[in-house]
Amino acid sequence: MKAAILGATGLVGREMLRVLEQRNFPITELILLASERSAGKTLEFRGASHRVQAVNDDSFKDVEVALFSAGGSASKRWAPIAAAAGAIVIDNSSAWRMDPAVPLVVPEVNPEDIATNKGIIANPNCSTIQAVAVLFPLHKQFGLNYVAFSTYQSVSGTGREALLTLESGSRSILDGRDPSPQMVYPHPIAFDLLPHIGAFDSDGMTEEEWKMVRESQKIMHLPELKVSCTTVRVPIFKGHGESIIAKFDSPVTPEGARNILKEAPGVVVQDDPANSIYPRPRYCEGKDPVFVGRIRRDTGLDNAIALWVVADNVRKGAALNAVQIAELL
Repeated sequence: MKAAILGATGLVGREMLRVLEQRNFPITELILLASERSAGKTLEFRGASHRVQAVNDDSFKDVEVALFSAGGSASKRWAPIAAAAGAIVIDNSSAWRMDPAVPLVVPEVNPEDIATNKGIIANPNCSTIQAVAVLFPLHKQFGLNYVAFSTYQSVSGTGREALLTLESGSRSILDGRDPSPQMVYPHPIAFDLLPHIGAFDSDGMTEEEWKMVRESQKIMHLPELKVSCTTVRVPIFKGHGESIIAKFDSPVTPEGARNILKEAPGVVVQDDPANSIYPRPRYCEGKDPVFVGRIRRDTGLDNAIALWVVADNVRKGAALNAVQIAELL
C-alpha cells in the first residue's frame, strides 16, 4: 500500500521507519513528510534514500495509511485533509484521543474499535499503552474497579531535544559546573526528578495525569473506573517505568495475576526479585513487549495487587503501537 509518515524526521517518526522495515510492512510507495524546516532531509528505508517533503494539501493523494507524529497542532490541521483524501490517519498526538468519534486503540486490548473509525485512529499516550496492556487481561478475569499510577518517565517522551538536554546537563554537573538554563523543562533534569509533565490545572493535576486517567477509561471501556495518578519525569534517556496498584471486584493473588499475565499478548513477565530479576528501562530499550514484575499483594487494599511495569516509550509507547494498528487495518 501507499503509506505516508508525517513528522518523519522526529524521534518517533524515525522509529516508525525502523519498525515498518523490521516488520516487513507491505509498502509499495512511501511518502516522508515534515515541516518546511525539515524538508529536503533524506532518510533511509529498505536500503534506499527517501527525501523528506514539506507537507501540503496534495501530500496525501492516493495514500492509504498515514502515520502522524508531528504534534497536536499539525495533526489538527492535516489529519482531516488526509482523511478527506482517502487515507486512514493513525495519529500519535493527543489531538484526537478523547474525541468520541475517534477510536483510541491498543491492539492487544481493543482491536475491534478500529472498525468505528471515520478516517482517524488515535494512538494513546505512551504511559497509558503499557499500563492497559497489563491491566486489561487482569480486568477480564477479576473486574478492575480502581487503579493508582505513579510513573517514572524518561526524557525521550519529550523528544530529541530533551535527550540532548539531559546529556549536556549531566556533563556540566559532572564537570563541576551548573547546568545551563533549560528550555525543554522548567528546571534542569540532570540528577533530578520533575513531578511536572504538561501544564497544571486549577486542581493541581497535570495534562499527563489526566491523559492516563481518561485514556485508560476509554480504551478499556470502563468510564466509571476510578483512577489516581502522579506522573514524574526522571533523568534517564529511554523507557518509562510505572508503579501500579490495581484493585478488583474479585479476590486476586499474585500467583493468579502472574499466570494470567504470562499468557497476555505483548506482555513479558520478569518477576524473580530474590535474584534481582525485574523490569528495567535499559533492558527494555529497543524491545517490543511491555514488561511486568514485582507482582505482589497490596498491603493497604483488599482484592488488590501491586505491579511494576516498564516499556520502551518510543517503540511500544508510540511507533510500534501505531504500526500494529496499521497492520490491523
